[in-house]
Amino acid sequence: MQAYVVGGAVRDELLGLPVQDHDWVVVGATPEDMIAKGFRPVGKDFPVFLHPDTHEEYALARTERKTAPGYHGFVFHTAPDVKLEDDLVRRDLTINAMARAEDGTIVDPYGGLQDLQDRVFRHVSPAFAEDPVRILRLARFAARFPDFTVADTTLALMRQMVEAGEVDALVPERVWQELSRGLMEQKPSRMLAVLRDCGALARILPELDALWGVPQPPLHHPEVDTGVHMMLVIDYAAERGYDLPVRFAALMHDLGKGRTPPEHWPKHHGHEGMGPRLITELSKRLRVPTDCRDLAVMTAREHGNVSRALELRPNTIVTLFERCDAFRKPDRFAQMLLASECDARGRGDENHEMRSRDYPQAPYLLRALEAARGVNAGEVAARYAENREKIPEAVHAARVSAVKAALGDVRD
Repeated sequence: MQAYVVGGAVRDELLGLPVQDHDWVVVGATPEDMIAKGFRPVGKDFPVFLHPDTHEEYALARTERKTAPGYHGFVFHTAPDVKLEDDLVRRDLTINAMARAEDGTIVDPYGGLQDLQDRVFRHVSPAFAEDPVRILRLARFAARFPDFTVADTTLALMRQMVEAGEVDALVPERVWQELSRGLMEQKPSRMLAVLRDCGALARILPELDALWGVPQPPLHHPEVDTGVHMMLVIDYAAERGYDLPVRFAALMHDLGKGRTPPEHWPKHHGHEGMGPRLITELSKRLRVPTDCRDLAVMTAREHGNVSRALELRPNTIVTLFERCDAFRKPDRFAQMLLASECDARGRGDENHEMRSRDYPQAPYLLRALEAARGVNAGEVAARYAENREKIPEAVHAARVSAVKAALGDVRD
């Protein structure tokens, strides 16, 4: 009976990165052997055990056989005579198919060390094609390790999988799980680029894929292409370390431009009205969490108004707050301002003046919101106890007056 650390822990250790968790593979043992040594069984599909002291996962070496489409259609086999190499060959990428013995020796039967050195994602065996989740995982790894490239043979295999309809078998929860994790990595645009290169993006996120090839005004968007702009915006959100709802909003902010008719290019009049519906439909399909969906819808609808904030009249600003439910949810409104700022600053050239230009819209609107929230709506309402239908109008007017005073704006 021998135990080996496998997978990501070995990879990250060799890359000099912090290792969070250790996964172990045990060779030459039976479930009864593990239980006799105090391990606690937890696996449902195949034998996995928790170490009695460290509580790390130990799985018996196993093989697998594809029996049905999708990523659930596998039968697993474990036995004491299953070799470590038999277990490693079922893994997705060579850099994840290495093991470290208890004496520190690296077991590398499929060239993971060389691919790690060459910064290449390469599939271990043709079995890669049996599990469509591996396309999503590889794309997520590309966001985590942006200096890695996909081997030509692996990219060709991924394209074959997409053409064969394997990606269509993915369940929404798994797509969202991998997409959301990729958005939280170092360079999310690499995930999108890989998915697009193999054709998977058009299958799982056709609304997003439609942005490439759609032009924008070059004066404000030197990158011109809407898809390229979106990737710069999401990378800027990642660079700033923003949380998932803000990153998702940055990803979705221009979704409506993929549906505007060519005669409205490159200015895309009305795209703010199309985006919310598309985001709502996409979020329902992928079962996106409510906080991510709501912030993305608001950002798509309002980021144009935010960019023009300094030109808006106090009455329009208060109406914006009401539309965004900012009086009850000021933190969400502040998140929307962050996503809108990413739209303004997301540029490819780190020295581009738009990345460093002041963005006064956010503090301007937050100052106005603070003033408007300072109005005691209860006191205003009490003055209209006999005429209650006038209360919303009176509260709105009081907030407009407060915003005027705070901003020094005498306009209505």
